[in-house]
Amino acid sequence: MAGMHEIDYKIYGDDMQFVEVELDPSEAVVAEAGGMMYMDDGIEMETIFGDGSQQNTGFMGALVGAGKRLLTGESLFMTVFLNRSHQRRKVAFGAPYPGKIIPVHLRDIGGTLIAQKDSFLAAAKGVSVGIAFQRRLGVGLFGGEGFIMQKLEGDGWAFVHAGGTLQERTLASGEIVRVDTGCIVAMQPSVNYDIQYVGKIKTALFGGEGLFFATLTGPGKIWLQSLPLSRLANRIVAAVPGLGKGGKEEGSLLGGLGRVLDGDNR
Repeated sequence: MAGMHEIDYKIYGDDMQFVEVELDPSEAVVAEAGGMMYMDDGIEMETIFGDGSQQNTGFMGALVGAGKRLLTGESLFMTVFLNRSHQRRKVAFGAPYPGKIIPVHLRDIGGTLIAQKDSFLAAAKGVSVGIAFQRRLGVGLFGGEGFIMQKLEGDGWAFVHAGGTLQERTLASGEIVRVDTGCIVAMQPSVNYDIQYVGKIKTALFGGEGLFFATLTGPGKIWLQSLPLSRLANRIVAAVPGLGKGGKEEGSLLGGLGRVLDGDNR
């Protein structure tokens, strides 16, 4: 695999942010299709199969990379933005909904970041965008977004998006925090991820928080968001006449049972 491209960047805005990446000649950045906001003349777009890190391994390597992306619910294709000019050029990527863009230099955190599958925005070309299966059966059955997460590997810059307000925490060894599964943005692979039952059926059915929550155990860094996209979407759907699921208050008995049956644990 080729070395990472050493890109420069600047983040603009407060609640609706975008990141502007400055590329030297022949430098490139990869992003999800549809994320580009603007780009300077001289930057060439190319749609690639997979994540852009498998280009030296032939068709089968690209096929494996694309298959991993398909499992996380993403497109089989990504877009590469390559500076073909002889001067520095800029390309920008906008956040999909209100929140914060998090720049992470993978080399500084050990080379790997585990991220929620819909949080990845862009990265220096050469960063591998794969999948991370959670090991425990409970996570697989009840983890919601947390079951299959993205694994970003490399030593360059990666940009992920958090909805609402961002909190970055560093957990000490053995330190535990319990989190709504949708509120997890990213974490280092050293953090242990598991799903726990709330414990009281009355709390689960009437409390409006679902039957399960995520348990994160240190050591390592975690990034949390206050407004997951799924929560925002559910509130919008519930507020539009005729589009809701027919339930009343979110914390009602029927609402709690409905979320369990349809796989929505929030």
